[in-house]
Amino acid sequence: MPVFTNIPHDDFVAHVRTLAAALAADRDWQPTFLIGIGRGGLVPAVFLSHATGTPTLSCDLSAQVKDFADDVLVRLAARTRAGERLLFIDDINDSGHTIGTLRATLADAGAVEGSIRIATLIDNIGSAQRVDYTARTIDRRMTKDWFVFPWEAIAPTAALEEDAAEMPERIA
Repeated sequence: MPVFTNIPHDDFVAHVRTLAAALAADRDWQPTFLIGIGRGGLVPAVFLSHATGTPTLSCDLSAQVKDFADDVLVRLAARTRAGERLLFIDDINDSGHTIGTLRATLADAGAVEGSIRIATLIDNIGSAQRVDYTARTIDRRMTKDWFVFPWEAIAPTAALEEDAAEMPERIA
């Protein structure tokens, strides 16, 4: 049985403010758009958009519907060739699978190197992928909790258990 750790709303907002401050401090790189990665990155992207004034777009890698993922990423890669910079936001970089898929798809579509960055609320230092901005760092070798973000808190416990069971190595 996984250990569910709720992320209180105030902590979530503090994480978003940490990301906003990191972006403001980065004088060499500013995004043209924030891209919420569905589903966990959608809410953080909207909050970060309000905090920074940067417009938000989205793509959904979780549903695995080509029209809302790969096709969108191809269009976003084209935007980088037009000079735009894109900051992708997700809730957690756990195994790195989502971020690796995102980066590979964008590279295959011809995204300009240096035009893409990644931000997450939580970053696992043992992930196969690195992020550019994060609010909190964990080490999955020691932290096995399944984090429940405010937008997930209304889900039935059985649904949370099902999500956690999809990647047992994260919580075992």
